[in-house]
Amino acid sequence: MKMHFCIPVSQQRPDALGGRYVLYSVYLDGFLFCKVRYSQLHRWNEQLRRVFGNCLPPFPPKYYLAMTASMAEERRDRLERYLQNVAADPHVTRSDVFTEFLTRVQMHTLNITTKKATLAVFLPNGRNINVDVLTSDTAERVLEVVAHKLGLYPELLGYFGLFLIRCFPEGKLSVVKKLADFELPSVSLQSSEVEDCKIGLRKWYLNPALDTMLMDCRAAGDLLYMQAVQDIEIEWVKPTQAQREELKALQEKENQTKFLELSQEVRHYGYIQLDPCTCNHPEPGCGAVISIGNNEINCCVTLPDGQTQDMAFQMSGVKCWQVTFLGTLLDTDGPQRTLNQNLELRFQYSEDSRQQWFVVYTKQAFFLSSCLKKMVSEKMAKLSEENPEMQIEVPEQGRNKKQPVQPSQKDYFNFLRKSKMKKAEHDCVWGTVTEAGL
Repeated sequence: MKMHFCIPVSQQRPDALGGRYVLYSVYLDGFLFCKVRYSQLHRWNEQLRRVFGNCLPPFPPKYYLAMTASMAEERRDRLERYLQNVAADPHVTRSDVFTEFLTRVQMHTLNITTKKATLAVFLPNGRNINVDVLTSDTAERVLEVVAHKLGLYPELLGYFGLFLIRCFPEGKLSVVKKLADFELPSVSLQSSEVEDCKIGLRKWYLNPALDTMLMDCRAAGDLLYMQAVQDIEIEWVKPTQAQREELKALQEKENQTKFLELSQEVRHYGYIQLDPCTCNHPEPGCGAVISIGNNEINCCVTLPDGQTQDMAFQMSGVKCWQVTFLGTLLDTDGPQRTLNQNLELRFQYSEDSRQQWFVVYTKQAFFLSSCLKKMVSEKMAKLSEENPEMQIEVPEQGRNKKQPVQPSQKDYFNFLRKSKMKKAEHDCVWGTVTEAGL
């Protein structure tokens, strides 16, 4: 599945010989990831091809004469698509040549050197666990260190992830993004430009039934319990009054197993809730609180008259979605580090032979898209287990498992800038996933 790589802006810089070169600002999940030159990406592509051959996507060619404005824009666009397609292949992203290059450019962008550091990782119970790492350690490596310190079985690492989390004084929290395996947590903290952010550990699956896969590990069970308690406290999970009282009694008795069993029955258990946002349905400008999990998108919409309306969109009816950046980027002293101020996510939904577009305006659009992709991935994994003859790539649940790619899988997500959007919604240019493909 494609990652949210984009190159929305580039800058011309003078070189040491009096000429000029183009510096591309690469964003991942709406945050500045690195700045690179074409020549750096070209050498990286050659290194990748020595390992993976011609299975890699085409790389934009060199130009030996001065580029026109249209040629420069075409190169930027093709580099963006190259990054998206290269990062979609889990065999490539697991390789040393992939990770080592991205580690170098992340550190070079923020002028960070490799040195020992102590990283505080925020746990669901509100406490921090301090781990000794290197500033060049990837999120995957940091997660391994945290898991070892907590006693989490290595084979369960794929069910957890490191997140950039914003904490508020009143105890609320906001998940800003999920860190990719090859991101550097030390760099992400510095480049986020989001106040009161921490690196946090949370489970990374949206099918609550997967809890059963973790219960034989005490450390995993402890983490699930911590997160269940936290999600109730911050009101992401919606127990009835009777359920709340029973859960409180089980919590006082420290009966984690019964607590988690009852939590499974509570509305929105295992869901992730986004910050309040706005949407276009049932009419433009309505306030909305969106929760994602258990194969659905749940929207609690506040109507103009103050009444609320719950809407649930099953993922089986979601045909495609699109994240669009509606703003502009500063390019005087360098582009801004986040794209999260002017984002929308729109998805096409089909129900009873009718299709409609639902548009959400939220700074968490990229994270929402990551959650949608996660639910698609989990659905595909379940279909693969139920139908062994199906061959599906499921890269995230258990990093060491490699399965053949399903050849019929289509693109269903894309990122656009406002200037590239079609005016009519039915003219959308991104790919779709058929219902059968989900």
